[in-house]
Amino acid sequence: MGLFDLIPEEIPDGSFAMIEDFKTDSHDKKVNLSPGIYRDENAKTWVLPSVKQARVARVDQTFDHDISPQLGYPSLVSTAQQITFRDTLSTRVITSMQTIAGTGANHFIAQFLSETIQPKTVWLSAPSWENHPKIWGHVSSAIKQRTYPYYDYQTSTLDIEGMISTLRMDGSNGDVIVLQACAHNPTGLDPSRESWERIGQICEEKGIFPIFDSAYQGFATGDPYNDAWPIRHFATRSNGTMEFAVAQSFSKNFGLYGERIGALHIVTRNEESAGKVEAVLKKISRAEITSTPSFGAKIVATIFHKPELKEQWYKDLKTMSGRLGDMRKRLHDGLIQRNTPGNWGHLLTDVGMFSMMGLSQKQVAALRENFHVYLLPTGRLSFTGLTHKNVEYVADSIHHVITL
Repeated sequence: MGLFDLIPEEIPDGSFAMIEDFKTDSHDKKVNLSPGIYRDENAKTWVLPSVKQARVARVDQTFDHDISPQLGYPSLVSTAQQITFRDTLSTRVITSMQTIAGTGANHFIAQFLSETIQPKTVWLSAPSWENHPKIWGHVSSAIKQRTYPYYDYQTSTLDIEGMISTLRMDGSNGDVIVLQACAHNPTGLDPSRESWERIGQICEEKGIFPIFDSAYQGFATGDPYNDAWPIRHFATRSNGTMEFAVAQSFSKNFGLYGERIGALHIVTRNEESAGKVEAVLKKISRAEITSTPSFGAKIVATIFHKPELKEQWYKDLKTMSGRLGDMRKRLHDGLIQRNTPGNWGHLLTDVGMFSMMGLSQKQVAALRENFHVYLLPTGRLSFTGLTHKNVEYVADSIHHVITL
């Protein structure tokens, strides 16, 4: 018997398995509505014009492939802070480091907290990004994962009362809560500013440490600073004494999926604590990655520090969020015109890439098998795969699986 013969079988990751299945599907009308990757009107991964121009600018300069400092490419780290905190940056003590995209930032903060404050419980939204429980489970089986009410499946609205009451009743000092800053994955449903104030208050009351997962900044409203308002609000609560973290990704809002560029920010009360935080982060980084990718980091920094490229980036965000809004309306209108049973009004009020369609696993399977339309088994639809050419076909396919 070999050393590894007794390793139990692992279930393949559903998202990546679906991507591979879609590639091998030869049907001429196939539509992939599962991945959270922005596509253009031709259903191709879009290279942002600002990124194209920045690449030219970088190549024209002296370009090397030297190793980055332990906390990452400095200009990228400062850019990440400015994009996240803007006018509150100067008022708080923030320790930041470059990470391997948003997934790496989520992993780093989970590892950091498990080694330092050692929380007994981490709270995740119901539902949440499928990788959140995987990351926390991978880091420590000793940290209990619990869910707080978030999405009301009957009304397709935010269950803010359920969320607050659950945290008030069951939350404990030293717990951790994962919050999504904007364009919530998988629901597309974000709290109002009033609700964010209540969430901040309950975190303070119960002594719960918040982590903002900021993967889609700029996709909710087209304005990255408007989308980051909840983070800045937490930064200014209680006269600027609230401690929290932000896991930031540049995969979506710069279209740098394959470059794996992200950042982690930890907000502390004083410089002494920040020094200790930095030391632990450097220790983790040295053991896990040693140095971060530099090319994508230099692209982001170049865009942000060249006024004409930054202005183009703002336009690119408007282009992406605007196209997603257009696809939302077209799918909504297509379902309404067909008198498709269901609650579809939320497609127009949800934001970002995703919405929950309220489809059963059987109906999702029928979409895939009979119409070659791919959604996650949860019924989450990614609007990035819709185009003017296929949206009516998708609406017709959804109508058929619901009414059969």
